[in-house]
Amino acid sequence: MGKHKVIFDTDPGVDDALALYYLIRHPQIQLLGVTTVFGNASVADTTRNARFLLRSWDVSVPVHAGAAEALTPDMPSEDFPVHIHGANGLGNIAIPDTAVDEADTAAQFVIDQIRANPGQIRILAVGRMTNLARALQMAPDIADLVGDVVIMGGAFRVPGNITPAAEANIWGDPLAADMVFGADWHVTAIPLDLTTRTLINRRELQSIADKGGAGMQLVADLSQDYISFYGQAGFDGMVIHDCCAAVFLTDPDLFRLTHGQVRVLWQGIGLGLTIMNPRDRKGPNAEWDGLPLQAYSHDGDVDAIVSRIAQVCGGE
Repeated sequence: MGKHKVIFDTDPGVDDALALYYLIRHPQIQLLGVTTVFGNASVADTTRNARFLLRSWDVSVPVHAGAAEALTPDMPSEDFPVHIHGANGLGNIAIPDTAVDEADTAAQFVIDQIRANPGQIRILAVGRMTNLARALQMAPDIADLVGDVVIMGGAFRVPGNITPAAEANIWGDPLAADMVFGADWHVTAIPLDLTTRTLINRRELQSIADKGGAGMQLVADLSQDYISFYGQAGFDGMVIHDCCAAVFLTDPDLFRLTHGQVRVLWQGIGLGLTIMNPRDRKGPNAEWDGLPLQAYSHDGDVDAIVSRIAQVCGGE
C-alpha cells in the first residue's frame, strides 16, 4: 500500500501539535508540507509554531504561511483564545524564535501540489478554511484533481463551542467553509459531534510520552494548561479535536459517517452553523440544490481512536 500524500493546513495550537506529531510518526503518512492560517493565534505565531515543532522533532518539510484574516465580510473581530492555547499558541512553553510576517504562499502551495500529484493529495485542515477557499478561488480546477479533504470542524447535531450555532473553525470564517463544502471535491468533516467525546487525561498523556520519547514529551509539556482548561470546563482530560481528524486519514473504519449536502450560514445570528441536507431526505432542497454530497462523522469508536493515537505517538 502506498503512503498517503498529505498537506496539513493548521493553526498551532496545542491539539494541532498532537495531530502534527501523529502525522510525522505514522508510517503510512508522507507529509508533503504544512500550511498555516490564523485561528488559535495570529498567522505569524502559528507559522513560527509550526516551524518550531518540526525543527524540534528534526523533521524537514516545507512550511507555508497563509491567510491572516477571514474572507467573510464584516466578520466580527476576535481575540485569539489565549485562555486555551496560551499567549504564544503553544501553551506558553518557551519558544526561542520571534514570530515574523511571512509571504502568503499557502494557497499557491496547495494548488501546485495538487496539480503535480493528480488524484493523490489528501488535505487535512484543522483550522479556518480560508486557505482552501482561496486556493479554490485562484484555481477552481483543483477540486477535480485532489484526492479528498478532511476537516476538523462543524457542529451538526450538537451545540457549537463559540456560539450555540457554531464550532470555532467554522465560525472563524464561515464563508470560506461554505465555499469548501460547496466545491466539487469530497469533504469529510470530523465535528464536535465526535471530537468532544475523544479525550486524553493528564495521566494517559504522560504514559504516551514516557513511551514516545522526547518528541512526544514536548507535546505533553505544551498541553498542560490545555488540560487544565478542559478540566475547568468539566471535561476529564483534554479534547483532542485535531488528532481525531488525523486518525480518520489512516483508520476511516473507526468512524461512522452521514452523507449529504452541506451549507454554512455566514450571516446573522446563526453565523457558522453547519447544516446538512441528508441524502435520504425527501422534499425540496432549495439552497442545497446542485451541491455535491459531503460527509460528517456523527459517531465513532472513541476508545479505538485514542488507542491508535497512543500506538502511533507512543511508539508502541
